[in-house]
Amino acid sequence: MVDALMMLAPIVGPLTLAIVETIHPHAHDLFAIDLTRWMAVHYAQIALFPLAAWSQVMLIRGERGYAAAISRVSMFVFAVTYVAFDTAAGVVTGVLVRSALASGAPEAWRPSVLAIWNHPIVGGSSEGTPALAVIGTVAWLLGTLCSAVIIRRAHHSWASIIFLVISAFGLFVFRTHAWPGGPSTFGSLALAVGLVELERRRSGLDVATAHPQAGWRHSQRSSVC
Repeated sequence: MVDALMMLAPIVGPLTLAIVETIHPHAHDLFAIDLTRWMAVHYAQIALFPLAAWSQVMLIRGERGYAAAISRVSMFVFAVTYVAFDTAAGVVTGVLVRSALASGAPEAWRPSVLAIWNHPIVGGSSEGTPALAVIGTVAWLLGTLCSAVIIRRAHHSWASIIFLVISAFGLFVFRTHAWPGGPSTFGSLALAVGLVELERRRSGLDVATAHPQAGWRHSQRSSVC
């Protein structure tokens, strides 16, 4: 039971995030978006972005070396910057738009909303390059590529490596965590983590079957850890 939970836990975060991103509204006009969906998605992302980063840290658990260190630091940077970015560009703008629409004079609020939306650091405008989004995207790209190198060195399947590479470039290529950038990025990570965890589980079962004593010792070490 514990082994099954350990296998599933790192998959749930990125998989849930990938599903959430499929309904992420595209903000062509902030005053015309579906605010209920907008707020629900952005509140969920505050928890799900760090969970996706944690999943990748779990993917390379136990690994040492420069690549592992870079990946872990990059995931920390991604989690911090994307939560800060998404809170401002998503939650704050949504709260302001809701207040603007409730006021009866929404156009009077537009300059304040756009001041945040077009901000060079915390903004969410697709036409600009908000610094926090850029930093987070580069951190994800670098960290995921390092994870792919580590997973390859550990002789895991090429399928898991390919999914990690797709995940690495998803946000970078599409420049959005809404569809299609988010689902491709985090869905691919979920698939990669699932494959690696399954391969690890099968490898452990093979060892236990071929060498019962070794499998018992492995189980004892796992329970201690």
